[in-house]
Amino acid sequence: MAGTGTAAARTYKSSVGVPESNRQALTALLNARLADAVDLFTQVKWAHWNLKGINFIALHELFDSVAEHVEGQTDSIAERIATLGGVANGTAREVAAKSGLKEADLGASDGPSQLKWLVHNVAHHANALRQAINESEDLGDKITADLFTSITRDLDKDLWFLEAHLQS
Repeated sequence: MAGTGTAAARTYKSSVGVPESNRQALTALLNARLADAVDLFTQVKWAHWNLKGINFIALHELFDSVAEHVEGQTDSIAERIATLGGVANGTAREVAAKSGLKEADLGASDGPSQLKWLVHNVAHHANALRQAINESEDLGDKITADLFTSITRDLDKDLWFLEAHLQS
């Protein structure tokens, strides 16, 4: 795995109006959120594939919808990294090494069990993005802050849909 450490530092020329001195930090911030997003996508798909029990079809479709949203978000994050002249670190090995999410509950199969850990990880990702909004603004990049805001807004809605199934 000799190339892993060098991939994060590699940069390309970009004429985007973000201070050159801040691009490396922004790329690192974006890559951290990319790792969480890719991890979350695979976890939601796992829940989608392995769900059993009552309300199967409703939750199966909900999980697929959430996964679709998160997949699009991963692409937006990765493309922002490339726009800033960075390299998006999103291979399975990079993601496994860098994700801040808890592992999926691989013993869960019924709806309530799946929802419990999904809610936790979606909320964790959304809250990490909230912090990233402030950090990207501090680094002089309101466009990245706007991207993080948009993604967080969508995740909050997905979180509401997931949590609603756990409330009475």
